[in-house]
This record gives sequence, structure tokens and C-alpha cells, in this order.
Amino acid sequence: MGHLVAIVGPTGTGKSRLALHLARTFNGEIVSADSRQVYRYMDIGTAKPTPEELTLVPHHLVNIVNPDEDFSLAQYQALAYRAIADIQRRHKLPLLVGGSGLYVWSVLEGWQIPEVPPDLEFRRRMEARANEAGGDELYQELVKLDPAAAQKIDPRNVRRVIRALEVRSKTGIPAPSKQAPPFRSLMIGLTTDREGLYRRTDLRVDEMIKRGLLDEVRRLMDMGYGLNLPAMSGIGYKQIGQFLQGELTLDAAIEQIKSETHRLVRHQYNWFRLNDRRIKWFDIQTSPEPEITAQIAAFINE
Repeated sequence: MGHLVAIVGPTGTGKSRLALHLARTFNGEIVSADSRQVYRYMDIGTAKPTPEELTLVPHHLVNIVNPDEDFSLAQYQALAYRAIADIQRRHKLPLLVGGSGLYVWSVLEGWQIPEVPPDLEFRRRMEARANEAGGDELYQELVKLDPAAAQKIDPRNVRRVIRALEVRSKTGIPAPSKQAPPFRSLMIGLTTDREGLYRRTDLRVDEMIKRGLLDEVRRLMDMGYGLNLPAMSGIGYKQIGQFLQGELTLDAAIEQIKSETHRLVRHQYNWFRLNDRRIKWFDIQTSPEPEITAQIAAFINE
């Protein structure tokens, strides 16, 4: 049975940097578990690895769809399993890296995800209901129909609530069942105190602005990718898009990005809980790389 190491935790904890170090140490390749880095042309706002980093270590599931293409959890899981099997066949170590809990757990727990193609008419009806009655009404409906699925979704993420209702309506099946995947996994979690993490993410937002996030969003809009697309609703893209359309000042847009990133951090801790014994947590303030390296060496030599 093959090995897999997962590097998880909230945004801003340095998962990508650690993964690069571990990939070079253990002859590994990185399988991204980031729901935004799958999109082409969206680099700065998704904190995507640089072209140099992508060259330094092979990365999988980065830059694989255009921003206006549908990309489902089932597609992600199938591609991730394919990449993991390919890496293991070549006697290398797959590193599953990212903060998208839905992606990470679907792979590690072997969720059996029903293949449900998009139903645009159903989505239009649900969106109309959300606009009229508010997204919370849809969320409460999901809580009644599929409480396990609802627990995994941010109530304010109306698009994901609608997709969960869509799957439930088509299959009648509640939350997916699980089948253990054909590999042994070690989960490494990176964390630090909440205020310190907020400071780190705020600095990262400032850095994204300096690196040209405004130009990136403007270029995407010029390419015809509207703000109504799911990809463009991501943190950073939505707010800068609203600034470019004159709906927000730049200062207000930046403040909203920072606030939404703090909210994302809290949501990620719901996916990756500090009391989850499956995750070996390390505080990034303690320079944990040597201990993490030792734990992985012991894991793959068992």
C-alpha cells in the first residue's frame, strides 16, 4: 500500500512553502487541494505557486480549467486519485497540499460522490428564491434534507448550498458514503494563534495588491470573465471587481478582502479541527520543519 502525506490548515500558514521543502527532501510531487488554484489566469489572488516553484517541483491540479468552466468535487477527486496513483507508480511521494477541506477530505476519506451533471434550470429557480427570500431560506432547507452536507457548507456560500440541494434532488442520497482509499496517509497541520494568523493574512493581502491584483482582475474582466462566474466570486476577485466597476473604493475593497479572509480562516478551522487526532498539528512559530521531516521519514519507513 502506498503512502501519502497531506499538508493542511488555514490560509497563510505557509503550507506551500513547507510542501516545496518536503517534496525536495523526499523526492515528492505536490497535488494541490485548493479550489481556486485549479483556474488558469488567476495567479496573484489565489496565492498560486510561482512559475519558478512550479518548475522546481511537479505540481498537479493547478491551472487545469478556465474560469468560466464548471469544475465539480467529483471531477477534482477523480483527477486527484489519478495523480496520486501516477506519483506512487513512479516511486515518488505524493503530497496533498491545501486548505480546501471539501477537496482534502473527499480524497482522504474516499467519499463516494454521485455524478450529477449541472441542472441550469434548477439553479436558476434556486437563485431566484435566494434573491427573493434570502440565501438562509435555502440553507435551512438543506439542513432539513441533508444536515451532514449542510454542516460542511458556509451558509453564506449560496452557490454551494444550491449545488448540494441540486445533488440531493437528483439522487435522493444524503451526504456521500465513504470507502477507504488504497493508500496510507499522514496528516500534518500548520497553525498559529488566531491574531497572529490574521496579521499574516492581512500582510499577504497587501502584498497581493502590490504584486498587481488590480491588473489581474482587470485582465480577467477584459477577457470576458464576468463577476457572476463562480470562479470570480472568490475572495479578492469579487471585491477588486466591485472596485473596478465603481461600486467600492479601493480602501473598502481591501478591508473587505481582509475581513473575508479572516472569515475563511475561521471556516477552515471547522474543516480542520485542532482536536482532530488524525491531524498532527504544528505551530509555525516554533520552526517545526525538522520535527515534521522526522515524522514523515518515520511514516514512510514503517
